[in-house]
Amino acid sequence: MKPRDVLLGVMLAGVLAPVAQAQDEGRGSLRFSPAAGVQATAEVQEDGMLAVQLQPAGKRQHLPGAPDADGNSRLSAEDIDFDGHPELVARASVGMVNEAVAAYRFDARSGEFRALKAVTHGKDSCGDLMGLSVDAATRTLTSSCRSGPMWYTDQYRFAGTQLYLYRAENVLMLGDTLNAALHWVQTDEQGPLAVWRSYDAAGRVLESAIADGLGAPPDGPLRGQQASVLAARLFLFDQPGASSTKRYLVQGDRVEMLDEQNGWVKLRYRNPKQGAIEGWINVND
Repeated sequence: MKPRDVLLGVMLAGVLAPVAQAQDEGRGSLRFSPAAGVQATAEVQEDGMLAVQLQPAGKRQHLPGAPDADGNSRLSAEDIDFDGHPELVARASVGMVNEAVAAYRFDARSGEFRALKAVTHGKDSCGDLMGLSVDAATRTLTSSCRSGPMWYTDQYRFAGTQLYLYRAENVLMLGDTLNAALHWVQTDEQGPLAVWRSYDAAGRVLESAIADGLGAPPDGPLRGQQASVLAARLFLFDQPGASSTKRYLVQGDRVEMLDEQNGWVKLRYRNPKQGAIEGWINVND
């Protein structure tokens, strides 16, 4: 098996084991404690909905599941908001490779489950918590999905109780124009390049870097793909769309690829005397 195939398998399989789970024949059922002194029983109904009963209050809820073509959901109890109490999670296969996820967090004030929704500001790729994996060490949720031949990844974190889009990618679509300006080494394990951006809870960009688009970058500051300049002289502009500059790079200069906007690529060059210098190149020129 190729290393890339192994990586795709890991992306799909990276889920936490349930805290407590019981399965009947073909349809999911689950009993667990979402909060101190509260017991929940959830069952997948014929229509794919989740029938939930809460004790000792005796409350009943009818919640949307994540049913596959046969109306099945796989239920689990997973602590996905890192508060020490498990949430109700329903998973189901969608198509050949994708996995739909519905997650519900227990609200102590109302005594009911509430759907876990993320604030994305329209910058996510998957639209929902697809193929959800949970990293307790970094307190990060990762959503992965496939559209056509491409895999996409969104990462989420919490600001208080609000889940927000923390990191997302946009696949680079520059083709041979970028290859004519810069050279970099691409390994067999890498997919196409993508612009990764980290956001704060308000949707503001904190950092960006052009890196492997196949899987999420490691935790920590983003690191851009290293490349070398191919052209004898490559003009470096202050911003995308600028018409004049006195700065330029020369053939062989080593750069880090940081961002892309409408055919303009942001680079960082570390000058031995002046330190880090950033600017934009027009790869379509």
